[in-house]
Amino acid sequence: MIENLETLVVLSRTGTMMETATVLKVSQSAVSKRIDALERYYDRELIERHGRRVVLTHHGTRLVERVTPLISELRGVFLEDNALRKGKIIMGVSEAILASWGPRLFARVQARMPEVEFTFHAQRSPVVLDRVRSGEYMVGICTGSPDADTDLLSEIIRLEPMVILPSGLAALEYQIGDPLAVITIESRSGAWRSIEDDMRRLNLHRAVSLESFFSVAQMALSGFGHGLVPEGVARTLGVPDDRFIPVSDAGLNRPVRFVARKSMFAQPLVQNFYRSVSELAGSV
Repeated sequence: MIENLETLVVLSRTGTMMETATVLKVSQSAVSKRIDALERYYDRELIERHGRRVVLTHHGTRLVERVTPLISELRGVFLEDNALRKGKIIMGVSEAILASWGPRLFARVQARMPEVEFTFHAQRSPVVLDRVRSGEYMVGICTGSPDADTDLLSEIIRLEPMVILPSGLAALEYQIGDPLAVITIESRSGAWRSIEDDMRRLNLHRAVSLESFFSVAQMALSGFGHGLVPEGVARTLGVPDDRFIPVSDAGLNRPVRFVARKSMFAQPLVQNFYRSVSELAGSV
C-alpha cells in the first residue's frame, strides 16, 4: 500500500505517467496498476487523464495532502535508523555544481570526515528540494532563493559569481548596466528565481532559455549569443579569465545553499557535515 501511495504522490508532482515511471524507475504499466489498485481500495476516482497529462481529482488531492507528511516521516525514520547509524550521508546536488566545483569541495570535506560514506545524486535544484522534503535525500546542495522553501532549513554556503560569456568569445564592448540580451537558465530552475531581479536591475534581458547552464555556455561558445552562467561553469569549460565578463561586483551571484529537513539537520553527523561544507565552500 505504501508503494502505491508513494506513486500517487510522485504523480501529483510530475503530472504524467511517463515522468512518474522515470522517477520511480518502474514501467508506465506498473504506475497505472498502482493507481488502479488505490482507486479500487478507496472506491474513488483519484486521477483524471487529459491526453498525456494527469490531474488529481478532489479525492486524490485530499489523499495526497494527508499521506505526504506520513511518507516523508517514514523515509526519515529509515534514514535515521540506517544511514545515520552507518555513518552515511545521502545527498542531492545540483547538476551544475556537481559537474564543476562540487567534487573539489566534497573531496576536501571527505578529508575532514574520512569515516563518513557519501552517496551523491545529481539532480536539478527543484528535484533536490522535492526529494529532501520527501525524505529520499538527507541533505541537498542546490541553488535558489534561501527563503523559497520555508518548510526546510536552508542556509547559504556560497555566493557563486555569475559571468557573461561573449558570443563565440569575441571581443564585446560592454559596461555594467548596458542593455544586453543573453542566453541563460530557464524559469523552472531554482537559480532563475535568485538571479531574475538582479538581471532586470542590470538591464540584462533573457532572450533564450535552456535547462542547463552547461548548455547555455556551449551555445555561447559556439556563437549563438551571449551567455550568462556561473563562473564555475565557465572555468570548467576552460574559458580564460580574460574572455568572460564578471558581474558579481554589481551584485549578480548565484546563491548556493545547504538544505535539510529540520529533524535531519538536528542530527550530529549532519551538523558536522554542514559545518565542514560551509567553511570550505568559499575556497573551491
